[in-house]
Formats: sequence, C-alpha cells, structure tokens
Amino acid sequence: MMKTITTYALIAFILRRHGGNKSSNIRDKARHQNLTNPPQINNFSAKYVPFGADPDTSTESYSLDEIVYRSQSGGLLDVQHDLSALKAFPGSYWRALFDSRVGKRTWPYGSGVWSKKEWVLPDISSDDIVSAFEGNTNLFWAERFGKQFLGMNDLWVKHCGISHTGSFKDLGMTVLVSQVNRLRKMNKPVVGVGCASTGDTSAALSAYCASAGIPSIVFLPANKISIAQLVQPIANGAFVLSIDTDFDGCMKLIREVTSELPIYLANSLNSLRLEGQKTAAIEILQQFDWEVPEWVIIPGGNLGNIYAFYKGFHMCKELGLVDKIPRLVCAQAANANPLYLYYKSAWDEFKAVKANSTFASAIQIGDPVSIDRAVYALKNSNGIVEEATEEELMDAMAMADSTGMFICPHTGVALTALMKLRKSGVIGFD
Repeated sequence: MMKTITTYALIAFILRRHGGNKSSNIRDKARHQNLTNPPQINNFSAKYVPFGADPDTSTESYSLDEIVYRSQSGGLLDVQHDLSALKAFPGSYWRALFDSRVGKRTWPYGSGVWSKKEWVLPDISSDDIVSAFEGNTNLFWAERFGKQFLGMNDLWVKHCGISHTGSFKDLGMTVLVSQVNRLRKMNKPVVGVGCASTGDTSAALSAYCASAGIPSIVFLPANKISIAQLVQPIANGAFVLSIDTDFDGCMKLIREVTSELPIYLANSLNSLRLEGQKTAAIEILQQFDWEVPEWVIIPGGNLGNIYAFYKGFHMCKELGLVDKIPRLVCAQAANANPLYLYYKSAWDEFKAVKANSTFASAIQIGDPVSIDRAVYALKNSNGIVEEATEEELMDAMAMADSTGMFICPHTGVALTALMKLRKSGVIGFD
C-alpha cells in the first residue's frame, strides 16, 4: 500500500553540538575530507559552444570562466560536456552515485543539483559553490485528480516550487551564482549580477547573491508581478528597478546594461542556468527508480526549461542510465503563446507576440529568448505544444484544488494542456 505523508508550514531550526573544532561545519568537513582523502581525479570538463552547431565542423568554443553570452554569429550558446570522459563510467555507476547522495548532508552533494556535480559544473571547487540544498523536490501521485477528471491511474506532479525561494529557478541560480563566485575569486571583472524578471528569477537571484555577499540588480515590469515576488528581492538587499514596460522590455534593458557594465547576466540567455534546471529531469527519473515516464508536461514562458528538461533526459539516455526519453509537452497561456502559434504553423515562421495579461504571470512573455532551444527540444522528443485560456487554467486550478492539490496558475496551464490532450486522444488511456 502506498503511503503519503505531508507536513505543512513546519520549519525546524536545528543547532548541532560539535566535538573538537567548534567552528567546523559541513563545508569545512568536505574541505578536510578532500585534503586527507583526495577524490579520484577524472577528466570531466565542460565548455560553451554555439547552440545547434555541428560538432564535426564548428571549432568555436569558450571556457566557462569566460564572460560570454552569445556566439560569434549572435546566436545562443550551450554548455557542452565531454561525454567521452563521462562514458568511461557505465550508466549503472552514475545511477548508483546519484542515488547514494540523495538526502545526505555532505557538502555540496546534499543538493539535488550538486548531487549531479559531474554533469553540471565539473571543474568548480566545492568551496565556490553557493547552495541552499535546493532540489530533491516532491513528486506526488495525483491519485484523485487523475482518476476523477482524467480517467488516469498514474498521474504524477513534480512540485518544483517547493524550493528555497518558491520556484524551480533556484535550480539554475545555484549554478550561475556559484560560477560568479568563482569568477570573482579569480578577479574577473564582475561587480554584481543582474536579471530581468516576472518575479521568480529575481527572487532566486537575490537570495543566492545575498547568501554569497554578491550585489544583485533586478529589472521588474511595473504592476505585473505579485507583492510576494516583489518583497523577496527587496528583503534580500537587491537593487530593484520597477520599469514601465513588460518583461520583454526589461530583458532588452538588462542586456544593454550587462553589455556595457561589469554586471553578469543571470537570465536564461545565459546557458549556465539550464545546467541546474536540467537536474529536475534527472531527479524525476531517480524518483521513478530510473523508469522513464511516457509524457512530461511543462509550462513555458521564456522557454529555457523545456530545453533543460530535454537535455537532462537526453544525457541520461546518452550515458546509458535509461534507454529512451519521454515525449515533452510545452504548455503556454493563450495570452502569451508565441511558441504555440509557431507550432500550429508547422514551424513555418516564428513571430513574437505582445503578451497580454494572464494569471500565469511568470510565463507572460511574448518574445522568448530560448525559442530555438525549445523548438529543438520538441522536435527531438516528438513533442507537442498546447495552450490554455484564462478560463481554462482557472477551471483546472479549481478542479485540482478540489482534490487537495492547491496549485499555482502555471500548473493550471499544464493541467489544461493535459486535459485537452487526453480529450483528443493524443495521450491515451492507461
């Protein structure tokens, strides 16, 4: 019999009594362990390459220690790992290693992101990592909702919002801010970190920067984010600018600022973020004991996350942990649906849209930075794009809440997509 244990609003402050050196902590312990018992030296490495470039013909690449966001042609960059070095170890080795780190206090591997450190930032020192032990988020069986509203016995919800600042953006920000911490120690020209945001990115950035003592600046569209999302960066000491524009306008401004000033760009134009976000896909496989789900549905706004999930699943297949990847669905709000319109045109021509107001404010984006990444992920996973009107997403939320789920509007968008695909027969009966 499956048991579910849920704890609400419980925060435990735990003070531990240490023997010996009173100033020791988990970071000190990890440092001491590395000095007395050095880890096995492996030639794992990663670098920036132009996104979508042919590896057989392209010679353009950059060290992760360089401050660069675009390729020479102006295109997106991608973090490319040395798969030949990673393939020196069988899939069973990686499964066992990742599983052995789950839920532990060992620095930094207790984090759901850094438990996959070799696949994320293999070269970074543990001393440079800035982490709140993010990740390891709840995957729960939505039994009643699945059975009552969809006729499904095996519907699961990955609750990425159960995180340090309340969103999945923590997964990417721990990686980006850790790399910034490393760059500053190397005396690279980085004074602070900046982003444009609809709320979640600014909350994650300001929290991780505050933890590391790094200045942060955020550009927010005026009157388009919640009070809770506004309070977070202010409380964390970020320099907050409310701009009379939408997210796309804020994104244009932060790109200009980071090109002229020693401010490191933290939006998902920077591919480092996606290295952390891809670990959510790996984590899903772990939580299913490395059994691959048939479908994964992801809300999409700036569209970095759909590619991050694809990348995580694909790496697991490429390195022998699993033998296939799921089909991906990107769900958009109908009021901000440029990817959906592009998909419905059979990928004929992409046109940015003016994003209208939506309850799913974090995905209210009309000109997504990662459009090319999203299309690549969908084409290579036999994926689908669906949309949800405001009425549909609110109805989905109400139905979900009636079964005890209590979800956000963005999850309402994803559930609407699921219900539509179920009704049309695209997602069959189990």
